[in-house]
Amino acid sequence: MTSLGNFVWTTGLTFVTLLGIGAGLSCGYLLLLTFYSRRNGLPSARAAFLARQLRFDVIVPAHNEAQLIPRTVANLLNMDWPQACFRVVVIADNCSDNTATLARSAGALVLERQNDTLRGKGYALELAFQFSQASTWADAVVVVDADSEASPNLLAACAQRIGEGAHAVQAHYGVRDPFASWRTRLMCIALAAFHRVRSRAREHLNVSCGLRGNGWCVTHELLQRIPYRAYSLAEDVEYGIELGLNGYRVHYADEASVDGEMVSDAQSAQTQRQRWEHGRFALIRAKTATLLKAAYRKPSAVCFDLAMDLLVLPLSYIAVNVMALLVGALALWLWQPDSRAAGALSVLGVLCAVSMFAYVLRGWQLSGMGKQGLKDLARAPFFIGWKVLSMVRNRQPTTWVRTRRRAP
Repeated sequence: MTSLGNFVWTTGLTFVTLLGIGAGLSCGYLLLLTFYSRRNGLPSARAAFLARQLRFDVIVPAHNEAQLIPRTVANLLNMDWPQACFRVVVIADNCSDNTATLARSAGALVLERQNDTLRGKGYALELAFQFSQASTWADAVVVVDADSEASPNLLAACAQRIGEGAHAVQAHYGVRDPFASWRTRLMCIALAAFHRVRSRAREHLNVSCGLRGNGWCVTHELLQRIPYRAYSLAEDVEYGIELGLNGYRVHYADEASVDGEMVSDAQSAQTQRQRWEHGRFALIRAKTATLLKAAYRKPSAVCFDLAMDLLVLPLSYIAVNVMALLVGALALWLWQPDSRAAGALSVLGVLCAVSMFAYVLRGWQLSGMGKQGLKDLARAPFFIGWKVLSMVRNRQPTTWVRTRRRAP
Protein backbone atom coordinates (compact mmCIF):
# COMPACT_ATOMS: atom_id res chain seq x y z
CA MET A 1 0.00 0.00 0.00
CA THR A 2 1.36 3.44 -0.95
CA SER A 3 1.90 6.23 1.59
CA LEU A 4 -1.26 7.93 0.29
CA GLY A 5 -3.15 4.67 0.63
CA ASN A 6 -1.87 4.26 4.19
CA PHE A 7 -3.01 7.77 5.04
CA VAL A 8 -6.49 7.22 3.60
CA TRP A 9 -6.79 3.85 5.33
CA THR A 10 -5.67 5.22 8.71
CA THR A 11 -7.96 8.24 8.44
CA GLY A 12 -10.92 6.10 7.40
CA LEU A 13 -10.28 3.57 10.16
CA THR A 14 -10.02 6.32 12.77
CA PHE A 15 -13.26 7.95 11.59
CA VAL A 16 -15.20 4.67 11.55
CA THR A 17 -13.79 3.76 14.97
CA LEU A 18 -15.11 7.03 16.37
CA LEU A 19 -18.49 6.23 14.83
CA GLY A 20 -18.30 2.82 16.47
CA ILE A 21 -17.58 4.29 19.91
CA GLY A 22 -20.56 6.64 19.68
CA ALA A 23 -22.92 4.01 18.33
CA GLY A 24 -21.69 1.36 20.77
CA LEU A 25 -22.21 3.50 23.86
CA SER A 26 -25.63 4.72 22.74
CA CYS A 27 -26.98 1.36 21.61
CA GLY A 28 -25.49 -0.45 24.59
CA TYR A 29 -27.27 1.97 26.92
CA LEU A 30 -30.56 1.52 25.05
CA LEU A 31 -30.23 -2.26 25.12
CA LEU A 32 -29.64 -2.19 28.89
CA LEU A 33 -32.78 -0.09 29.38
CA THR A 34 -34.76 -2.37 27.08
CA PHE A 35 -33.74 -5.37 29.18
CA TYR A 36 -34.95 -3.71 32.40
CA SER A 37 -38.20 -2.30 31.00
CA ARG A 38 -40.61 -4.66 32.75
CA ARG A 39 -43.51 -3.10 34.63
CA ASN A 40 -42.70 -1.56 38.01
CA GLY A 41 -44.45 -2.57 41.22
CA LEU A 42 -47.07 -0.30 42.77
CA PRO A 43 -46.61 1.48 46.12
CA SER A 44 -47.84 -0.26 49.25
CA ALA A 45 -51.48 0.00 50.32
CA ARG A 46 -50.38 1.72 53.54
CA ALA A 47 -48.60 4.46 51.60
CA ALA A 48 -51.68 4.92 49.42
CA PHE A 49 -53.92 5.28 52.46
CA LEU A 50 -51.69 7.77 54.28
CA ALA A 51 -51.22 9.88 51.16
CA ARG A 52 -54.94 10.65 50.77
CA GLN A 53 -54.53 13.72 52.98
CA LEU A 54 -51.96 15.43 50.74
CA ARG A 55 -52.99 18.65 49.00
CA PHE A 56 -51.89 19.63 45.51
CA ASP A 57 -51.75 22.70 43.34
CA VAL A 58 -52.08 21.49 39.74
CA ILE A 59 -50.19 24.10 37.72
CA VAL A 60 -51.19 24.65 34.07
CA PRO A 61 -48.87 27.02 32.14
CA ALA A 62 -50.87 28.50 29.25
CA HIS A 63 -49.88 30.90 26.48
CA ASN A 64 -52.84 31.81 24.21
CA GLU A 65 -54.62 28.52 24.89
CA ALA A 66 -58.24 29.75 24.72
CA GLN A 67 -59.00 26.96 22.26
CA LEU A 68 -58.09 24.16 24.66
CA ILE A 69 -58.04 25.51 28.24
CA PRO A 70 -61.73 24.84 29.12
CA ARG A 71 -61.37 21.17 28.19
CA THR A 72 -58.10 20.82 30.09
CA VAL A 73 -59.44 22.44 33.29
CA ALA A 74 -62.58 20.27 33.16
CA ASN A 75 -60.45 17.15 32.81
CA LEU A 76 -58.25 18.09 35.76
CA LEU A 77 -61.17 18.97 38.04
CA ASN A 78 -62.56 15.47 37.47
CA MET A 79 -59.49 13.66 38.77
CA ASP A 80 -60.03 10.96 41.38
CA TRP A 81 -58.89 12.96 44.39
CA PRO A 82 -60.83 14.69 47.21
CA GLN A 83 -62.07 18.01 45.80
CA ALA A 84 -61.04 19.82 48.98
CA CYS A 85 -57.45 18.61 48.55
CA PHE A 86 -56.45 20.07 45.18
CA ARG A 87 -56.69 23.26 43.15
CA VAL A 88 -56.21 23.81 39.43
CA VAL A 89 -54.03 26.90 38.96
CA VAL A 90 -53.74 28.27 35.42
CA ILE A 91 -50.87 30.68 34.77
CA ALA A 92 -51.95 32.77 31.75
CA ASP A 93 -48.53 33.80 30.49
CA ASN A 94 -48.24 36.74 28.09
CA CYS A 95 -51.67 35.96 26.65
CA SER A 96 -53.31 38.16 24.05
CA ASP A 97 -56.54 36.12 23.95
CA ASN A 98 -59.17 35.25 26.59
CA THR A 99 -57.36 32.26 28.07
CA ALA A 100 -57.61 33.72 31.60
CA THR A 101 -61.36 34.42 31.37
CA LEU A 102 -62.18 30.97 30.02
CA ALA A 103 -60.01 29.27 32.64
CA ARG A 104 -61.82 31.11 35.46
CA SER A 105 -65.19 30.21 33.98
CA ALA A 106 -64.13 26.55 33.87
CA GLY A 107 -63.34 26.60 37.60
CA ALA A 108 -59.60 27.27 37.77
CA LEU A 109 -57.71 29.71 39.92
CA VAL A 110 -55.95 32.02 37.45
CA LEU A 111 -52.68 33.95 37.66
CA GLU A 112 -51.91 36.41 34.87
CA ARG A 113 -48.36 37.28 33.90
CA GLN A 114 -47.14 39.87 31.40
CA ASN A 115 -43.42 40.31 30.78
CA ASP A 116 -42.03 41.15 27.35
CA THR A 117 -38.45 40.37 28.37
CA LEU A 118 -38.63 37.20 30.49
CA ARG A 119 -40.66 34.94 28.23
CA GLY A 120 -41.14 31.19 28.29
CA LYS A 121 -42.54 28.29 30.25
CA GLY A 122 -39.76 28.35 32.85
CA TYR A 123 -40.62 31.88 34.00
CA ALA A 124 -44.34 31.04 34.11
CA LEU A 125 -43.68 28.00 36.28
CA GLU A 126 -41.42 29.96 38.60
CA LEU A 127 -44.21 32.48 39.28
CA ALA A 128 -46.79 29.74 39.82
CA PHE A 129 -44.51 27.84 42.22
CA GLN A 130 -43.80 31.01 44.18
CA PHE A 131 -47.54 31.66 44.47
CA SER A 132 -48.18 28.11 45.64
CA GLN A 133 -45.42 28.29 48.24
CA ALA A 134 -46.51 31.70 49.51
CA SER A 135 -50.10 30.53 50.02
CA THR A 136 -48.86 27.64 52.24
CA TRP A 137 -51.94 25.63 51.29
CA ALA A 138 -50.59 22.76 49.20
CA ASP A 139 -48.03 20.08 50.01
CA ALA A 140 -46.87 19.65 46.40
CA VAL A 141 -47.29 20.99 42.89
CA VAL A 142 -48.10 19.02 39.73
CA VAL A 143 -47.40 20.42 36.25
CA VAL A 144 -49.77 19.64 33.38
CA ASP A 145 -49.55 21.30 29.96
CA ALA A 146 -52.56 23.21 28.65
CA ASP A 147 -53.09 20.83 25.71
CA SER A 148 -53.16 17.67 27.82
CA GLU A 149 -55.50 15.09 29.27
CA ALA A 150 -54.56 13.54 32.62
CA SER A 151 -55.56 10.10 33.80
CA PRO A 152 -57.93 10.16 36.82
CA ASN A 153 -55.28 8.59 39.06
CA LEU A 154 -52.55 11.19 38.43
CA LEU A 155 -52.67 12.80 41.88
CA ALA A 156 -53.12 9.44 43.59
CA ALA A 157 -50.02 8.04 41.89
CA CYS A 158 -47.95 11.10 42.88
CA ALA A 159 -49.26 11.01 46.45
CA GLN A 160 -48.45 7.33 46.85
CA ARG A 161 -44.83 7.90 45.87
CA ILE A 162 -44.60 10.87 48.21
CA GLY A 163 -46.04 8.65 50.94
CA GLU A 164 -43.09 6.30 50.40
CA GLY A 165 -40.54 9.09 50.67
CA ALA A 166 -40.28 10.51 47.13
CA HIS A 167 -39.97 14.26 46.59
CA ALA A 168 -40.22 14.27 42.79
CA VAL A 169 -42.44 12.12 40.57
CA GLN A 170 -42.95 11.80 36.80
CA ALA A 171 -46.03 10.15 35.28
CA HIS A 172 -45.98 8.63 31.80
CA TYR A 173 -46.10 11.29 29.09
CA GLY A 174 -47.94 10.04 26.02
CA VAL A 175 -49.91 11.13 22.97
CA ARG A 176 -53.50 12.31 23.37
CA ASP A 177 -54.70 11.39 19.86
CA PRO A 178 -52.24 8.82 18.53
CA PHE A 179 -54.35 7.75 15.54
CA ALA A 180 -54.64 11.24 14.03
CA SER A 181 -51.98 10.41 11.42
CA TRP A 182 -49.00 8.19 10.73
CA ARG A 183 -46.83 10.92 12.22
CA THR A 184 -48.63 10.87 15.58
CA ARG A 185 -48.57 7.07 15.64
CA LEU A 186 -44.80 7.15 15.14
CA MET A 187 -44.59 9.80 17.85
CA CYS A 188 -46.58 7.53 20.18
CA ILE A 189 -44.10 4.71 19.58
CA ALA A 190 -41.16 7.07 20.05
CA LEU A 191 -42.55 8.42 23.34
CA ALA A 192 -43.31 4.91 24.57
CA ALA A 193 -39.64 4.09 23.97
CA PHE A 194 -38.25 7.35 25.30
CA HIS A 195 -40.58 7.70 28.29
CA ARG A 196 -41.90 4.26 29.18
CA VAL A 197 -39.01 1.94 28.26
CA ARG A 198 -36.35 4.27 29.67
CA SER A 199 -38.31 5.35 32.74
CA ARG A 200 -39.32 1.83 33.76
CA ALA A 201 -35.72 0.69 33.50
CA ARG A 202 -34.33 3.68 35.38
CA GLU A 203 -36.86 3.09 38.15
CA HIS A 204 -35.73 -0.54 38.40
CA LEU A 205 -32.11 0.62 38.51
CA ASN A 206 -32.96 3.07 41.30
CA VAL A 207 -31.82 6.13 39.36
CA SER A 208 -33.75 9.20 38.25
CA CYS A 209 -36.21 8.93 35.37
CA GLY A 210 -35.81 12.69 34.87
CA LEU A 211 -38.50 15.29 34.29
CA ARG A 212 -40.31 15.22 30.96
CA GLY A 213 -42.10 18.57 30.96
CA ASN A 214 -45.64 17.27 31.45
CA GLY A 215 -47.19 15.28 34.28
CA TRP A 216 -44.47 15.87 36.87
CA CYS A 217 -44.71 16.61 40.56
CA VAL A 218 -42.42 18.06 43.24
CA THR A 219 -43.08 18.64 46.90
CA HIS A 220 -42.96 22.09 48.47
CA GLU A 221 -40.24 20.77 50.75
CA LEU A 222 -38.06 20.07 47.73
CA LEU A 223 -38.87 23.44 46.13
CA GLN A 224 -37.76 25.09 49.35
CA ARG A 225 -34.44 23.23 49.26
CA ILE A 226 -33.87 23.58 45.52
CA PRO A 227 -35.74 26.60 44.14
CA TYR A 228 -36.99 26.35 40.59
CA ARG A 229 -34.76 28.45 38.33
CA ALA A 230 -34.89 26.65 34.99
CA TYR A 231 -35.48 28.91 31.99
CA SER A 232 -33.97 27.11 29.00
CA LEU A 233 -35.84 25.61 26.03
CA ALA A 234 -35.65 22.29 27.91
CA GLU A 235 -36.52 23.65 31.34
CA ASP A 236 -37.90 20.31 32.55
CA VAL A 237 -34.70 18.39 31.81
CA GLU A 238 -32.68 21.25 33.28
CA TYR A 239 -34.49 21.17 36.63
CA GLY A 240 -34.39 17.36 36.72
CA ILE A 241 -30.60 17.55 36.34
CA GLU A 242 -30.41 20.13 39.13
CA LEU A 243 -32.33 17.73 41.39
CA GLY A 244 -29.92 14.92 40.53
CA LEU A 245 -26.88 17.07 41.25
CA ASN A 246 -28.35 17.76 44.69
CA GLY A 247 -28.92 14.09 45.46
CA TYR A 248 -32.62 13.67 44.53
CA ARG A 249 -33.97 11.25 42.00
CA VAL A 250 -37.27 11.53 40.14
CA HIS A 251 -39.50 8.50 40.74
CA TYR A 252 -41.56 7.06 37.89
CA ALA A 253 -45.34 6.52 38.21
CA ASP A 254 -46.02 4.06 35.39
CA GLU A 255 -49.71 3.57 36.17
CA ALA A 256 -50.62 7.25 35.68
CA SER A 257 -50.38 9.25 32.48
CA VAL A 258 -50.70 12.69 30.95
CA ASP A 259 -51.33 12.65 27.22
CA GLY A 260 -50.38 15.77 25.28
CA GLU A 261 -51.38 16.89 21.82
CA MET A 262 -48.81 16.06 19.18
CA VAL A 263 -49.22 17.96 15.94
CA SER A 264 -49.70 15.94 12.75
CA ASP A 265 -48.72 18.45 10.03
CA ALA A 266 -45.07 18.64 9.01
CA GLN A 267 -44.48 22.36 9.60
CA SER A 268 -45.83 22.40 13.18
CA ALA A 269 -44.10 19.12 13.99
CA GLN A 270 -40.84 20.59 12.74
CA THR A 271 -41.19 23.64 15.02
CA GLN A 272 -42.01 21.43 18.00
CA ARG A 273 -39.10 19.05 17.45
CA GLN A 274 -36.65 21.91 16.85
CA ARG A 275 -37.52 23.47 20.19
CA TRP A 276 -37.17 20.20 22.09
CA GLU A 277 -33.93 19.09 20.51
CA HIS A 278 -32.08 22.41 20.39
CA GLY A 279 -32.88 22.86 24.07
CA ARG A 280 -31.50 19.41 24.77
CA PHE A 281 -28.32 20.04 22.77
CA ALA A 282 -27.72 23.22 24.75
CA LEU A 283 -27.96 21.22 27.98
CA ILE A 284 -25.53 18.61 26.64
CA ARG A 285 -22.95 21.35 26.24
CA ALA A 286 -23.72 22.97 29.58
CA LYS A 287 -24.32 20.03 31.94
CA THR A 288 -22.59 16.85 30.78
CA ALA A 289 -19.17 17.63 32.28
CA THR A 290 -20.78 18.79 35.54
CA LEU A 291 -22.79 15.57 35.83
CA LEU A 292 -19.79 13.34 35.09
CA LYS A 293 -17.67 15.16 37.67
CA ALA A 294 -20.42 14.77 40.28
CA ALA A 295 -20.81 11.09 39.38
CA TYR A 296 -17.09 10.52 39.96
CA ARG A 297 -16.68 12.57 43.14
CA LYS A 298 -19.69 11.38 45.17
CA PRO A 299 -19.88 8.73 43.51
CA SER A 300 -23.45 8.97 42.14
CA ALA A 301 -25.24 6.51 39.87
CA VAL A 302 -28.02 9.09 39.49
CA CYS A 303 -25.65 11.71 38.07
CA PHE A 304 -23.89 9.21 35.83
CA ASP A 305 -27.20 8.01 34.38
CA LEU A 306 -28.41 11.60 33.84
CA ALA A 307 -25.19 12.26 31.91
CA MET A 308 -25.76 9.15 29.79
CA ASP A 309 -29.36 10.19 29.15
CA LEU A 310 -28.10 13.54 27.85
CA LEU A 311 -25.32 12.05 25.73
CA VAL A 312 -27.59 9.51 24.03
CA LEU A 313 -28.94 11.62 21.17
CA PRO A 314 -32.47 11.35 19.72
CA LEU A 315 -33.08 8.04 17.98
CA SER A 316 -32.93 9.50 14.45
CA TYR A 317 -29.35 10.63 15.06
CA ILE A 318 -28.40 7.26 16.52
CA ALA A 319 -29.88 5.57 13.44
CA VAL A 320 -27.79 7.78 11.15
CA ASN A 321 -24.73 7.01 13.28
CA VAL A 322 -25.33 3.24 13.06
CA MET A 323 -25.96 3.41 9.31
CA ALA A 324 -22.74 5.37 8.77
CA LEU A 325 -20.87 2.84 10.91
CA LEU A 326 -22.21 -0.10 8.88
CA VAL A 327 -21.41 1.53 5.53
CA GLY A 328 -17.97 2.69 6.66
CA ALA A 329 -17.03 -0.65 8.21
CA LEU A 330 -18.20 -2.54 5.10
CA ALA A 331 -16.14 -0.24 2.87
CA LEU A 332 -13.05 -0.84 5.00
CA TRP A 333 -13.63 -4.58 5.00
CA LEU A 334 -14.03 -4.68 1.21
CA TRP A 335 -10.81 -2.71 0.86
CA GLN A 336 -8.85 -4.89 3.30
CA PRO A 337 -10.69 -8.23 3.82
CA ASP A 338 -7.92 -9.43 6.14
CA SER A 339 -8.21 -6.46 8.52
CA ARG A 340 -9.36 -7.56 11.97
CA ALA A 341 -10.26 -3.99 12.85
CA ALA A 342 -12.60 -3.68 9.86
CA GLY A 343 -14.17 -7.03 10.71
CA ALA A 344 -14.66 -6.05 14.37
CA LEU A 345 -16.24 -2.74 13.37
CA SER A 346 -18.60 -4.55 11.01
CA VAL A 347 -19.71 -6.88 13.80
CA LEU A 348 -20.14 -3.91 16.14
CA GLY A 349 -22.32 -2.18 13.55
CA VAL A 350 -24.58 -5.24 13.27
CA LEU A 351 -24.86 -5.53 17.07
CA CYS A 352 -25.74 -1.82 17.34
CA ALA A 353 -28.42 -2.19 14.67
CA VAL A 354 -29.92 -5.19 16.47
CA SER A 355 -29.88 -3.36 19.83
CA MET A 356 -31.56 -0.30 18.35
CA PHE A 357 -34.16 -2.49 16.63
CA ALA A 358 -34.93 -4.27 19.93
CA TYR A 359 -35.39 -0.90 21.66
CA VAL A 360 -37.77 0.35 18.96
CA LEU A 361 -39.77 -2.89 18.99
CA ARG A 362 -40.12 -2.67 22.77
CA GLY A 363 -41.39 0.90 22.37
CA TRP A 364 -43.90 -0.30 19.77
CA GLN A 365 -45.03 -3.10 22.07
CA LEU A 366 -45.65 -0.70 24.97
CA SER A 367 -47.28 1.96 22.76
CA GLY A 368 -50.40 -0.08 22.05
CA MET A 369 -50.32 0.89 18.37
CA GLY A 370 -50.75 -2.70 17.20
CA LYS A 371 -50.42 -3.77 13.59
CA GLN A 372 -51.02 -0.28 12.23
CA GLY A 373 -48.13 1.08 14.26
CA LEU A 374 -45.90 -1.73 13.01
CA LYS A 375 -46.77 -0.79 9.42
CA ASP A 376 -46.04 2.86 10.18
CA LEU A 377 -42.54 1.93 11.30
CA ALA A 378 -41.81 1.30 7.62
CA ARG A 379 -42.03 5.09 7.22
CA ALA A 380 -39.38 5.64 9.89
CA PRO A 381 -36.44 6.02 7.44
CA PHE A 382 -38.29 8.82 5.62
CA PHE A 383 -39.23 10.41 8.95
CA ILE A 384 -35.59 10.28 10.07
CA GLY A 385 -34.39 11.84 6.83
CA TRP A 386 -36.97 14.63 7.07
CA LYS A 387 -36.07 15.41 10.65
CA VAL A 388 -32.33 15.52 10.12
CA LEU A 389 -32.73 17.76 7.06
CA SER A 390 -35.10 20.08 8.93
CA MET A 391 -32.57 20.46 11.76
CA VAL A 392 -29.78 21.28 9.30
CA ARG A 393 -31.77 23.78 7.22
CA ASN A 394 -33.44 25.78 9.94
CA ARG A 395 -32.07 28.41 12.32
CA GLN A 396 -31.65 27.40 15.94
CA PRO A 397 -34.48 28.86 18.08
CA THR A 398 -33.46 30.98 21.04
CA THR A 399 -36.90 31.55 22.55
CA TRP A 400 -40.00 29.51 23.13
CA VAL A 401 -42.42 29.49 20.18
CA ARG A 402 -45.98 28.25 20.65
CA THR A 403 -46.85 25.22 18.54
CA ARG A 404 -49.94 25.61 16.40
CA ARG A 405 -52.86 23.57 17.78
CA ARG A 406 -55.52 21.52 16.05
CA ALA A 407 -59.15 22.30 16.84
CA PRO A 408 -60.49 20.16 19.72
